[in-house]
Amino acid sequence: MKSNIIYISLFSFFTFLSATAQNRDLPVDTLAVTNHKTTIKGQSVSYRAETGTQPVWNEKGQPIASLFYTYYRRTNVNRGQERPLIFSFNGGPGSASVWMHVAYTGPRILNIDDEGYPVQPYGFKENPYSILDVADIVFINPVNTAYSRMIEVEGKMPDREQFFGINADIKYLAEWMTTFVSRKQRWEAPKYLIGESYGGTRVMGLSLALQNQQWMYLNGVIMVSPADYKTLETGGPVGSSLNLPYFAAAAWYHKQLPAALQSKDLLDVLPEAEDFAINELIPAMAKGGFLPLKEKEAIAEKMAYYSGIDASVLLQHNLDLPTRYFWKELLRHEGKNIGRLDSRYLGIDKRETGDAPDYSAELTSWLHSFTPAINHYIRQELKFKTDIKYNMFGPVRPWNNENDNTRDNLRQAMSQNPYLHVMTQSGYYDGATTYFAAKYSQWQMDPSGKLRDRFSFKGYRSGHMMYLRRADLEKANEDIRVFLKQSNPNGKPAKY
Repeated sequence: MKSNIIYISLFSFFTFLSATAQNRDLPVDTLAVTNHKTTIKGQSVSYRAETGTQPVWNEKGQPIASLFYTYYRRTNVNRGQERPLIFSFNGGPGSASVWMHVAYTGPRILNIDDEGYPVQPYGFKENPYSILDVADIVFINPVNTAYSRMIEVEGKMPDREQFFGINADIKYLAEWMTTFVSRKQRWEAPKYLIGESYGGTRVMGLSLALQNQQWMYLNGVIMVSPADYKTLETGGPVGSSLNLPYFAAAAWYHKQLPAALQSKDLLDVLPEAEDFAINELIPAMAKGGFLPLKEKEAIAEKMAYYSGIDASVLLQHNLDLPTRYFWKELLRHEGKNIGRLDSRYLGIDKRETGDAPDYSAELTSWLHSFTPAINHYIRQELKFKTDIKYNMFGPVRPWNNENDNTRDNLRQAMSQNPYLHVMTQSGYYDGATTYFAAKYSQWQMDPSGKLRDRFSFKGYRSGHMMYLRRADLEKANEDIRVFLKQSNPNGKPAKY
């Protein structure tokens, strides 16, 4: 790997060094530039990495926050300004962009094994599947994540409500992105958003805010394991039943299903579980306490068949089994619990009794490898130096979830913009934002069905961060390549 380094700062590079060395302040507007080469799908790719901060301004033009970002732009291509530009967000809310940055689409990925488990020595390596060969990417960190911070104005910190809520988050990020596109001279580029977990809510809302408030039209929105609050907060018979296919997937992985199902491939099991959830479980649960006992027992037996949980336990929960109880119960007899975000991971609790695991086995595993890698990578390869702590998860609570119209915002953006396509990517073993809930969100987004040909869904044999499994890293990146190609209008006018 070859690297050349350039530093740019509006306050001069020496001010940058002084600020970080003495005051532990992050420069409001600064940039470190490095040049690199890598190999993607057997092809040599030269690229420029721009890592720095760009302000968020108030109505008076005063900086009230500064967002840390990394922008990758391929250089050994012609007409580079017309290449697709992808804005990448993680979720939380309160999560840095680290996860997809150094494990999914970026040019470097973690040193982990092929299933995604941490290995030492910690670090990073080339990503042979990165989409940088076909698109440029900017990884954005909202306020209080990574190195992004609020800035004092006239001796006071700005009002937190300007940043920490669904609609506030969308508003300031849309304005920030417009400035970024203008600064980098990328208005000619086809533009895309990719958001993971809460980032799904974020990019749904941004699709319309960019279009109607910033006049920036998109070609595509990619949602990775999306957290659609409209679905997550559904509750009742629908919300509970949507978990059943995930239960089946996790139980299949841990070999807890009856032999008749366990002998089948996962992708043959899941359609059966989905059909049962939609056509039998929801109607049964809708009857609540008035469901006849024999019918209730029959449903419990069938739930047990698809979930690996004993029917007596399901009856004790009145068929409404919380996911947290499932994580504790599935392997209780083996003295283990399973992970929330990725149920392939195992944990050990203090006691086998209880209603929920003591900790998230998968998240503690991931933090093993991500934290040292991103800190080392930013400093040593991207040459951005600061004494400020990199927030893997930042303080953004309380978070205002009121007036969440993001799902309909995306539908409206699609309706107004014939170019806009949407793809969802989900891991079957994700127990937090389940794959079937993501499917359900797509089904509910456009009740008319007139936009359905612009939606697509891709599933993977892993969890929330499906790209940690090497086979899915390759497949998921390739699915993005196909999506970029299919959403390219190729000269076709934007009209119905």
